[in-house]
Amino acid sequence: MVEDKYFITGYAKLPDDITARELYTVLAVGLIVHSKSGIIEDADCTLATSAGKSFFKMAVIGKNIHNIDDIISIFEKQYFGQAKKAIIAALKMCNTKYCEIE
Repeated sequence: MVEDKYFITGYAKLPDDITARELYTVLAVGLIVHSKSGIIEDADCTLATSAGKSFFKMAVIGKNIHNIDDIISIFEKQYFGQAKKAIIAALKMCNTKYCEIE
């Protein structure tokens, strides 16, 4: 049911020296979050490669948005793409929006 879901987006400026910057000026992150539990049920982002998008999904789907520091830690420790800072900033924006809803 869509009634128990939130769609939350976050954005961050991409670095100048990466491929995704040629396609987009910002990184967009979209999360479908269960409204009561905070579990991220689906996710997408505007990274340029399918592998990057897959890693992003694996890192966030099933996690709880209340535990944003744990999600960010995954990117800090395991993501070595140029968009790391933008991903983290966009996820923090999503978390802020979720907290405003609650």
